[in-house]
Amino acid sequence: MNFPKPFYKWRPHPWHGLEVGKNPPIFVNAYIEITPFDLVKYEVDKTTGYLRVDRPQRTSSQPPSLYGFIPRTFCGERVGALSPKAKKGDGDPLDICVISERPITKSEVILHAKVIGGFQMVDHYEADDKIIAVLENDNIWGNAQDLKDLPDVLVERLQHYFLTYKLVHGEENLTSIELVYNKAHATKVVEASIEDYHDNFGE
Repeated sequence: MNFPKPFYKWRPHPWHGLEVGKNPPIFVNAYIEITPFDLVKYEVDKTTGYLRVDRPQRTSSQPPSLYGFIPRTFCGERVGALSPKAKKGDGDPLDICVISERPITKSEVILHAKVIGGFQMVDHYEADDKIIAVLENDNIWGNAQDLKDLPDVLVERLQHYFLTYKLVHGEENLTSIELVYNKAHATKVVEASIEDYHDNFGE
């Protein structure tokens, strides 16, 4: 039997076994962990590659977009160096939010995304950037080239979500967004995360 190329006999690990994208740092793959309809935070298990329940959301906060990560990226020394108020990168793959006109209700899907901006987020003194992208070929958002092409209220919703989704009543909030950045800076963050991945895991 002739198998297609590439062919994975076993399910690939979504972090290490998938490609970063067809033309990074602009056009990347996104592995989706959470949809805008989830009230539970799911996260890929780093050992097995399967999706696991991280925690039920404590508050009414709900993600305004698809949320996941870019395969074969790592928030390490280079990503941390781009975030002046962070002591280091958070040691996770680079997070990505993907805007889509049509509701996508399933997680554990791979999609093609176009990077247009991001947030310089610091969580407990670690760089935890959130790249913002649009679904490639989306009928409404596909022509967006930079963060300024999105409505302000949509960017504000994303900011509000990330500033509140970890809030615990009576505890200090150690999460902040230090900078809302454009496509040019977002590409630097993506490139840094790819290089950090190569440093830690090889090609």
